[in-house]
Amino acid sequence: MSVVALVPAAGRGERLGYGMPKALVPVNGVPLLTRAVQGLFESGQVQHVVIAAPPSDVDQVHTATASLAPAGGAVHVLPGGSERTDSVRLALEHALRVIPDTSIVLVHDAARAFTPPEVIAGVVAAVRGGYDAVIPVLPVADTIKQVDEAGVVVSTPDRAALRIVQTPQGFRAETLRAAYCSGIAATDDAALVEQTGVAVHTVPGHPHAMKITTPFDLAVAEALFSGGQE
Repeated sequence: MSVVALVPAAGRGERLGYGMPKALVPVNGVPLLTRAVQGLFESGQVQHVVIAAPPSDVDQVHTATASLAPAGGAVHVLPGGSERTDSVRLALEHALRVIPDTSIVLVHDAARAFTPPEVIAGVVAAVRGGYDAVIPVLPVADTIKQVDEAGVVVSTPDRAALRIVQTPQGFRAETLRAAYCSGIAATDDAALVEQTGVAVHTVPGHPHAMKITTPFDLAVAEALFSGGQE
């Protein structure tokens, strides 16, 4: 049975200011997407990666990632949709059609390019252990305030019960397929599955799984992961 990772990477990444798709922005000379796909395969758990790329950059993305697959695995690249959920849906449909023995599906952000392989392996192990949906998380260090439309604080949630969510998010293939067939809208895949009544379990995340979305994030990543510290 195959573990397949879906990577929605069709975003243009305007906030990074590179004039190219965010997934192809380099960190110390290597595109984010390349690093993310390397990490997925280095976990030793993923056999196939399905990338939803910007429609105009499918060939470029394929060139940047095709050689990363191990023996018996493959990288699949297809045009993504206008929204992240569209890209995940297209990648999931492709996986279930082309890789019929897909049993576990991961959804991973290319912008979390430095997610340690052990985090990926931990998510897969938890799904294999019987959970329908699993997400890596970190504790919240800052105080969080809930505010109203006027910006007035209405409550201070107890941060002990709060978590920062990372990727990859892992699911039984049938669980994610059913969620995408439900017609429910959500901000991420775990939230979508949660709204269908499926319990979402957590495993420890890692600070290196930071999401790179701004020039500041990019500068931090280049400083942290220079000089062979990856």
